[in-house]
Amino acid sequence: MTAPTPGPLRTFWRPTSGRSFALVVAAAALWGTDPLFRRGLALNLPAPTIVLVDHLLPVLLVIPLIVRGLRRARGALSPRDWVALVVLGCGSSAIATVLFTLAFTYGSPTTPVLLQQLQPLFAIVGARILLGERARPRFGLYLIGGLAGAYLIAFSDPLHVAAPEWTPALLTIGAAVLWGLGTVLGRELSAKLPFGELTGLRLGFGLIAAAAVAFADHDVAVLAHVSGQEVVALILLALVPGLLSLLLYYRGLRGTPASAATLGELAFPLTTLLVGYLAFGDSLSATQWIGVALLTSTMTIMGVTKPGGTPTGVECPDVPKVPAAAAS
Repeated sequence: MTAPTPGPLRTFWRPTSGRSFALVVAAAALWGTDPLFRRGLALNLPAPTIVLVDHLLPVLLVIPLIVRGLRRARGALSPRDWVALVVLGCGSSAIATVLFTLAFTYGSPTTPVLLQQLQPLFAIVGARILLGERARPRFGLYLIGGLAGAYLIAFSDPLHVAAPEWTPALLTIGAAVLWGLGTVLGRELSAKLPFGELTGLRLGFGLIAAAAVAFADHDVAVLAHVSGQEVVALILLALVPGLLSLLLYYRGLRGTPASAATLGELAFPLTTLLVGYLAFGDSLSATQWIGVALLTSTMTIMGVTKPGGTPTGVECPDVPKVPAAAAS
């Protein structure tokens, strides 16, 4: 017997929990493995082509989730939600990733870190305006600790930072705005769609946008000439910091406020730095190690400290309670 299509009042949010926040951190840590695969690809392949494959392979694996998600969305999403879903998939998933990949071609090794330092500011403002999230006083300490740790990680000499070139800086800021908005919209939509279906729909709409950009630039033909090593890198890029990380992320976002999730995403620059150290022989300064310790401590404290029974330091508007069987 076919289950009835859930109505618009169904919510898939969960109470804020340290476990959910830990899943967001784990997803962001997987994003930090991105340079292992993208660094070489960005220098040899057009950015739209990389992003196209980055979406195509996961979409082929989650087609059943996309079909189920579209059926559910017809009854559960309002016109505003559909706009949010399109912005999430086309903007935060596809266009932001194209901007991010293009920034790599300018030889900016700190781009991922700069991106994550800017993103929380946009996401926190968006969460307050769109979702009504209220930060508790201690959240300000988390914000300071997280951004300070990310800043120390970003630069080997934090007191003498060279001014970035305008083009990669603007690309980074554009990606930060879109990904910060994506955190807020993803949190909003996670109340109405299961995390697997939301992941599939984000990738599906992202694939449409990525294909449009790639075909418009006539960049697709280059795929016929990729090397075996590049094929492996493209597959791993799509599956590890791509599909797997998104599944973990949206599962964790069900029980993590957007304002807190965006700080959990600072695990991205942390992992990026460690990947550079372990895989590429990048050296770390004393202040970068201090940043690692500060950022790790901040995220750990956010996940386990529960004054009043709620971690992360952010209060969310009340949502309707749903029976466990209905919300599976």
